[in-house]
Amino acid sequence: MTSPAAPARRVPEAVHRRRWVILGVLMLSLLIVVLDNSILNVAIKTISTPAPTGLGATQSELEWAINAYTLVFAGLLFSAGLLGDRLGRKKVLIGGLVAFGVGSALAAFSGSPAELIGFRAVMGLGAAFVMPATLAVLMNVFERDEQPKAIGVWTGGVGLAIAIGPITGGVLLEHFWWGSVFLVNVPIVVFAVALMLWLVPDSRDPNPGRIDPLGVVLSVAGLVLLVYGIIKGGQLADFTDVTVLSTVGAGLAVLAAFVVFEKRSDHPSIDVTYFRNKVFSASIVAIALVFFALMGVTFFAVFYTQSVRGYSALETGLLMLPLAATQLVFAPRARLLVDRFGNRVTATAGLVVLAATLAAFVVLDGDTPIWVMEVVFFLMGAGMAHVMTPVSVVIMQALPREKAGSASALSNTFRQVGGALGIAVLGSVLSTAYRNRVEDELGLLPPGARHAAGESIEATLAVADRLGARGEALADAADAAFLHAMHVTALWGAGVAVLGAVVIAVFLPGRTPTRQEGEEKQELVPAAD
Repeated sequence: MTSPAAPARRVPEAVHRRRWVILGVLMLSLLIVVLDNSILNVAIKTISTPAPTGLGATQSELEWAINAYTLVFAGLLFSAGLLGDRLGRKKVLIGGLVAFGVGSALAAFSGSPAELIGFRAVMGLGAAFVMPATLAVLMNVFERDEQPKAIGVWTGGVGLAIAIGPITGGVLLEHFWWGSVFLVNVPIVVFAVALMLWLVPDSRDPNPGRIDPLGVVLSVAGLVLLVYGIIKGGQLADFTDVTVLSTVGAGLAVLAAFVVFEKRSDHPSIDVTYFRNKVFSASIVAIALVFFALMGVTFFAVFYTQSVRGYSALETGLLMLPLAATQLVFAPRARLLVDRFGNRVTATAGLVVLAATLAAFVVLDGDTPIWVMEVVFFLMGAGMAHVMTPVSVVIMQALPREKAGSASALSNTFRQVGGALGIAVLGSVLSTAYRNRVEDELGLLPPGARHAAGESIEATLAVADRLGARGEALADAADAAFLHAMHVTALWGAGVAVLGAVVIAVFLPGRTPTRQEGEEKQELVPAAD
């Protein structure tokens, strides 16, 4: 028997035989967590319309409907990973699924934007216990030599969810009310829990640390203050406002206190010494920057296709299919390029492609052939797949498998924080650029109505519709102002992706560690060139 077969003894034979079936169950759990956000991206235009069609949510309320989920998710991931390592990942995973299902049912019947935001936070709480547990279970079911392939499939599952989400959301919105995009989660949760109880083995850290309640409070408070301040700046179109500056400053101060406390604690939520190694830190930062750029840009893509181009929710979902399908196809195969060219070249090239596709949004206009956008989405998904797979493998193999929950929590925390900040920052850039361009066209409105009408393209188009024939010029101005704002925002996103490419090119190793290095040394990070 060859030497690669030796590590198989670390996983029980019964578990090893059904490892791919277990991965399928984990993918189903991952599916509903990611699918929900991709469905919501298609539904935001419907939710922004006045009742009874929608909830009449403003752009800032829509951002909070997304960020309430991601902030709770990111804030609790530290503790969720630790609880999974301590109590058992299967138990935590099932509990998270149940909470997610309850939150979904409540969100479906929200009577106001405020209720939707609150129930989205409940869904984020459940998701915080689902996503890190799926990756932690994966690391304990697969041997080290198969982990890159399994993580590639896991990453591709994100692409599958992104692909299914917009299409599912479009079909539901064509036939049912907006709440159906949340209610669809409930039967999936029931099915996933049943399979989980039957097939998935439990695992835990034999030497877990104690729970860190103060660290949890500091991390959640810091993130909420920081992102709230950024969103408020976009809402006011003034980032120098005293409320904005004080809130952002308070958030940064609390997060700094969190880092200091974690360094001194003997049972931290996150061992900050992990970040002393530049390779590990670069991988974490790369994930945050990728999702910062991607989430901020896809947030406005829905308004471009529906509000400017006039496509339906279902058509929008189909138009976004190349972005997701390419991730599903290329993510499991990215390891082949890593084997040949190394982590650094593969991930840097992926980020350069991502930056180029984000910048390409500047060529999209009101009458640009739609196939141009499809090509941009295709290349964007391909670039992202070749970043996420190698970077995720680096992070997950950096720590011993007993700490898989912590490693997964770190990866997903920065992924979600990056996405939340991307929506907040780039959403604020979009809102500010739009308002500055369209405000001169709102002079015919009463002074009290001008601010609300200029908050988003949907608000302006609603006013233009009420004006009848007199509103045609205002609608044209709204389209032009939004296209200008979209171009500005896309260039910001491209700049962030370029920054990520520089970080990867400078710090990521050119090759992955050998299996012997990983198994025998259990080093914190892979070996460098």
